[in-house]
This record gives sequence, structure tokens and C-alpha cells, in this order.
Amino acid sequence: MSARISLVALALGSIAMPALAQGPTEIHRCIDPDGRKHYTSSIKGYERMKCELVTRQQVNVAPAQKSARPGNFPRESSADRASAKGRQREILEQELAQEQQALSTARQALAEQEAVRSGDERNYARVQERLQPYQETVQNHQKNIEALQRELANLSR
Repeated sequence: MSARISLVALALGSIAMPALAQGPTEIHRCIDPDGRKHYTSSIKGYERMKCELVTRQQVNVAPAQKSARPGNFPRESSADRASAKGRQREILEQELAQEQQALSTARQALAEQEAVRSGDERNYARVQERLQPYQETVQNHQKNIEALQRELANLSR
């Protein structure tokens, strides 16, 4: 992994420095006697290692262009913003109503399951295990309702 990082750093360094950007850039992979790989653009000092050419690239360096500021970029009017907020509020209120309906249905299902006792559930842990998915559903709907109410409160600010 460090060999890849070295290769990327070397490639980025050769792109960033204009002196190295003249002509093609060669990247060599050299393997030392211990089997470690080294990536370099110059094989000077690596004569004792087994080196092979990995890539040859032509590097072009151009000055950065100035960003053009759009003078006639469309801006959002206050009426557009208000209508978007209204639509967002309407959607959040619909989702809140749906979550409240789902919560009441989940609570009703939980109550029905709490009322049922089967003969093989003599241990309270088994009852809790059977009721846990229903309780989690109720908790999830409660959390969703709280989140939607927070969103609605933030929208009115």
C-alpha cells in the first residue's frame, strides 16, 4: 500500500514542479534485495536493484484559469423561496401525518401482542423476545415523528 502512495506522491510531485514537467516522465519500479518495492522517476542510486519501467507519461503543465463569475446567474427571488418553503412544509406535514398513523397502528399491534399469552411462553424472557420487534417499531415511529417535528420547527425560523 505504501508503494502505491509513493507512486501517487511521485506522480503528483512531478506534475506540480514545472522543472520536471519538461518532456516525458518515466516511472520505474525497483525491487531491493529484501523484496521491497520502490517507485522513482530517476534510477540513479538504484543501480544495485532490479528496476523496470512502469509508465512513461507526457506531462503538460498549464497555468490555472481564472474562474469566471457569472454576472447573470439566476438568483432565487423571495417569492420563489417562500413557495419552496411552503411546499417543503406541506410535504413534512404529510409525512408527519403518515408517521402518526403508522405509530398508532404499531401501538395497537403491540397492545394486541401484549394481551396474547401462549402456553410455551412460561418464561418472561421469551415474552420479551416476542414483543421486541413490535416495541422497536413503535420506537422507530416515535423517533421519526420527533425528527419531522424538529424539521418543521427549523423551517419556521
